[in-house]
Amino acid sequence: MEWFGHSTKAFNFDMFSLSHYVTLTIFFLVCSLIFIHRKKLSVERWRKAELGTALSLILIEITNHLWMYKHAVWKLGRSMPLELCNIGLLLAIGLLLTRRKILFELLFFIALLGATQAIVTPALTYDFPHFRFFHFFYAHMMIVWVTLYFLWAKGYYPTFRSVIKVVLFINMLLPVILFINTTADGNYWFLRHKPKSPSFLDLLGPYPWYIFSLESLLVILSLITWLCMRSWLKGEKRSSYSES
Repeated sequence: MEWFGHSTKAFNFDMFSLSHYVTLTIFFLVCSLIFIHRKKLSVERWRKAELGTALSLILIEITNHLWMYKHAVWKLGRSMPLELCNIGLLLAIGLLLTRRKILFELLFFIALLGATQAIVTPALTYDFPHFRFFHFFYAHMMIVWVTLYFLWAKGYYPTFRSVIKVVLFINMLLPVILFINTTADGNYWFLRHKPKSPSFLDLLGPYPWYIFSLESLLVILSLITWLCMRSWLKGEKRSSYSES
């Protein structure tokens, strides 16, 4: 069962390799299909699919922790679900189970600004067809797909208050993450150093300045995303009025 093993000899991941390009193609294709079929997806009969998706995310996350435990790599400083995308996954599961808008508001910016960046520039070791490859991309892509599903099919959308909520949410978690990093020798949120593989953080300056750059980008990009969504929503309303 090499696909579930610990060795990377046969599964060394390279960014923008064939497997990565295929995965990106699938990601953007499904995003397009969600938008194209948004009216069909809005009906209530998709409720079972929502619950099934939540269950699949719970199962694959549990399996990931079992993999880490099996190969003795589970560590307090790096294996807890505290990364932003881990938190996004928990929010996506909660949203699928409860449909609460507050979860969507927090998930929206984490998904579009965080999970999307992770998909394009993944901090990943294992390549296709290793389990960790499937876990990484399935979890991250589903975070975005769930967000777009609730945006386009279910009519959830962010407001200016959503921007305030997500900024407060992140900054309330920040001291907790800093404390855990210090006590557990961790690097959650890359607050102690950048990832070893190339990433978006390389463009934001050296440590610790890239942390302040990230904070500024969070506010700026969240506002830009909200403005884009507001413009899109107005266009959708005008379109629906003209059709009627």
